[in-house]
Amino acid sequence: MEVCESGSNLVVFEHVWKTYAHGASPVNAVQDLSFRIDQGEFVAIMGPSGSGKSTTLHLLGFLDRPSQGQIFWQGSDASRLSENSLARLRNQAIGFVFQSFNLLPRMSVLENVELPLKYGSFKPKEHRARAWEALRLVGLEKEAFRRPNQISGGQQQRVAIARALVTGAKMILADEPTGNLDSKSSQDIMQLFSHLNRDMGCTIVLVTHNPEVASWARRQLYFRDGRLVADTSSEQSAIC
Repeated sequence: MEVCESGSNLVVFEHVWKTYAHGASPVNAVQDLSFRIDQGEFVAIMGPSGSGKSTTLHLLGFLDRPSQGQIFWQGSDASRLSENSLARLRNQAIGFVFQSFNLLPRMSVLENVELPLKYGSFKPKEHRARAWEALRLVGLEKEAFRRPNQISGGQQQRVAIARALVTGAKMILADEPTGNLDSKSSQDIMQLFSHLNRDMGCTIVLVTHNPEVASWARRQLYFRDGRLVADTSSEQSAIC
């Protein structure tokens, strides 16, 4: 299964603000963000609570719209897209991985991975084959017919990653993906992300408060009080 492509200029923020009404005093969750993420990058978003990390991730995933500024997806102004067009973009081009896995307990591992395909443009006869291939990529074919409560937390997060990959997403967004895992499972998950990025060219953006997790990424964005205060990168991540 062709999962990701390498290249450049995947998503660009230009002077992006997100403001929420809060009584008489509006709150600027993020302020004047300008940065770009290229295809094939591995980026960690860091900062204290309330710094704007999660808001930025929601904007990157087009789960929310900016109050001011523009967000471009592969050169096109996504801020102008309709809600239906944004839903198609999220389904076909962006995979989401959450701290709490968000798996459906009554479905098998295989059925959980198939789920995003039911809402996209893929033909039903393709669903099972794509789901098997995604499970192969994360090393969980043998667990396909188990339910989430029958496998470990680390394996559940691998299922969530397979689900994010199954549509051929160009970018995976992960919100504290190791937050509910022990240190061994956390390392296994980060090794998997590193493999997907390094060997398959998959663009990965993750939010974390853990410097050890962030050190797997090749680039770190540091937020404070809704602003991007540092953007550092290295030729090779600190661990892999």
